[in-house]
Amino acid sequence: MDEKITKEELIKVIKPLIAEQLSEFIREYELKAKEISLIERIIRVEEELKAQREIIASLQREMNTLFEAMNSRFETLQREMDKRFEAMNSRFESLQREMNKRFESLQREMDKRFESLQREMDKRFEAMNSRFESLQREMDRRFEAMDKRFDSFEKRLSFLQWLIAGGFTFVSILITIVNFIK
Repeated sequence: MDEKITKEELIKVIKPLIAEQLSEFIREYELKAKEISLIERIIRVEEELKAQREIIASLQREMNTLFEAMNSRFETLQREMDKRFEAMNSRFESLQREMNKRFESLQREMDKRFESLQREMDKRFEAMNSRFESLQREMDRRFEAMDKRFDSFEKRLSFLQWLIAGGFTFVSILITIVNFIK
């Protein structure tokens, strides 16, 4: 068995074996490489998630501090606004009291003026009343004088009436006598 194998024959025999072994090794390595790459990716994703959690936690802390700062600012603003409103309220109350005093004094002054006007008007009405009474008395005297004149005029008219009636009667009698005598 001493056969001598030539290099080319040996290459022919070994080459397919090596190719088969290499392809099997590559397949196994690719699977392992895929597993390793998946594991590396998972690790990177977990690290990224951890970093994201830390970023979110730091953002939450920052937001909480900002909200607390805003809340304290709003509270101080609220206290300042309450103080201002209280000051304005006290100013309005003092203004209201002052206005009430002014209105009361004006009311008293107006009452006095109206009372004096009322007294003055009463005096004027009394003066006018006395003038009307004197005018009424004067008119009554004139009407009485006119009544007397009408009475005397009526007496004269009745006298004239009787005189005319007596004259007509006398003339009628006279005409009758003259007609009778003829």
